[in-house]
Amino acid sequence: MIVIEKVLLVAVMHDKSDEEQFYYSINELEALAKTAEGVVIDTIIQKRPTPHRAFYVGEGKLEEIKEKLEENEIEVVITNEELSGGQIRNLQEHLEVRVIDRSQLILDIFAARARTKEGKLQVELAQYTYMLPRLHGQGTDLSRLGAGIGTRGPGETKLETDRRHIRRRMDDIKKRLEQVVNQRDQYRGNRKKQQLFQIAVVGYTNAGKSTLFNSLTKSDSLFEDKLFATLDPLSRRMKLPSNLEVLLTDTVGFIQDLPTALIAAFRSTLEEVKEADIILHVIDVAAPNKEEQEQTVYRLLTELGADQIPMLTIYNKKDLIEDAEFVPGSHPYLLISALDMEDVKKVKMETESLIKLQWTYFSGFVPEHESTKLAKIRQYTILEKEEYHEERFAYRVEGFVDPNHAIMKEIKEFHQE
Repeated sequence: MIVIEKVLLVAVMHDKSDEEQFYYSINELEALAKTAEGVVIDTIIQKRPTPHRAFYVGEGKLEEIKEKLEENEIEVVITNEELSGGQIRNLQEHLEVRVIDRSQLILDIFAARARTKEGKLQVELAQYTYMLPRLHGQGTDLSRLGAGIGTRGPGETKLETDRRHIRRRMDDIKKRLEQVVNQRDQYRGNRKKQQLFQIAVVGYTNAGKSTLFNSLTKSDSLFEDKLFATLDPLSRRMKLPSNLEVLLTDTVGFIQDLPTALIAAFRSTLEEVKEADIILHVIDVAAPNKEEQEQTVYRLLTELGADQIPMLTIYNKKDLIEDAEFVPGSHPYLLISALDMEDVKKVKMETESLIKLQWTYFSGFVPEHESTKLAKIRQYTILEKEEYHEERFAYRVEGFVDPNHAIMKEIKEFHQE
């Protein structure tokens, strides 16, 4: 049963905070709270040089928060920055409600949305990694599996006293994850043997990646107007205009200030991006700070070692802006709506053009009696021309081929400059 809880957001604006960026992070925190089934009643912001060491906010502001909680019967306080164990304990004792921070909220959403065995293990490991240094501050709320925001903890053990149990459990999860990662590597190896061209769809959370993925592959993966709608990577075959089949993978949405523990735990999930031959980077063109979102994705791609992979930038949700407002920040790019099938065709055509830039041009005649070879060329290359020449009893073919594909050996037999 879904539990809807009243939430109060609390944030400190530091001296060095960029004001526009700060307020966007508040909007994002509100969206995260909504995704976790919370109803944001109000937001309290305090300007101070640095967060209060004991309470995050100053003691005067703390009383204002307490009054707001009592007036509105609010059950959860969510802070915009990571808290120490001591800060969590002090706030909970003073406010007498559950207090969680941005990182814990993100972990909680991931815990609710993980579907695969690997995803669930990774979330559990990330939660333990986050909790271990904060055990003395968590009180009893995280010692059991709960029903409210921030309580989807890993189990029923008393976390604040049993560090050894947590470390043993973390070691066990790491071993199990190694096995899952090995299975994933085998799966990747099999895909490599099939030599399917691989495309990864990446982007900031809620940019419309899954909507585009569905439109491109005509599948029914989960897509909804919530952050992190897709958590586990999903792969489907997609046909390009030339009939070449490629493998398209949808990935978890990127976000600013993703908890360090979560990035580490999801490294193997995001490895899908590193395996890609091309990246489709989807950006919500109507987002108020799309430039910052774009830079967040670039930064995380660099951390993954995927920043050298050819990329097509797709500015999505064009129906939400005026054309005159649009200035692209990256090239090559397309301005589209993922729900417009004409735009989806453009994405396929532009993707095919990018592949041709990476591949080798070929042309020549395939004898009529070598129909098996012709069938392979149709399947594994971008075939742009195919004509039958009666006088030669052969097919004139022209197109582009992956120079590392096994079929290259056969193409070299008839290729003519």
